[in-house]
Amino acid sequence: MFRKHWVSNIQKSWVFKNDYKEMPYRINKSFKNSYYHVYNRGNNYEDIFFEERNYSFFLSKTAWIFKNDIDLICYCLMPNHYHLIVKTNDNYVLEKAMQRISNSYTKAVNKSLNRVGHLFQGRYKSKHILDNNYLVHLSRYIHLNPIRKNLVKKPEEWEFSSYMDYVSLRNNDSLKMNIVREQFKTIGDYIQFIKDYREDQFCYIKDLLFR
Repeated sequence: MFRKHWVSNIQKSWVFKNDYKEMPYRINKSFKNSYYHVYNRGNNYEDIFFEERNYSFFLSKTAWIFKNDIDLICYCLMPNHYHLIVKTNDNYVLEKAMQRISNSYTKAVNKSLNRVGHLFQGRYKSKHILDNNYLVHLSRYIHLNPIRKNLVKKPEEWEFSSYMDYVSLRNNDSLKMNIVREQFKTIGDYIQFIKDYREDQFCYIKDLLFR
């Protein structure tokens, strides 16, 4: 069952000198102790992951670059785009980290596939997440992405998301899942939360998504 104590938990830590007063929106700068939905897709909607080792390289490179500056909360890597939920532990660290990840990953894929040119459709996009209600609903949206795109029937069947870690089918030490998992009494409650998704609940996170 979803807990109702989210406001007191983290909302205060997300106010940085009154920079955020409105609904989530696309931003250019990241600030300390803030949570963001980070997204990018392939150029011309083309694939950015071509084989299993591409997914693994992207995740390992992301973990290495994030280190202590950024916490990875949740993720899903899809063939032609990715979603991340992150927490920044210092000011302006997200911009530098995502640029390094994009450049490093593009260089590696281009070399591996003997290709040239852009891989991503411009720079990454990010939106500020204002409270736990947005956070938990966004995690569900992200974990259900492979089902929505008809790649699998169940979220645990998609290897390249954090869902299996969330439900204790796998253990990724680089993930900081507590901020989401502590909103539920048990792992089973989170599993049920995922199963209970309805399309009319899309309104909870529409301001955190990208068009």
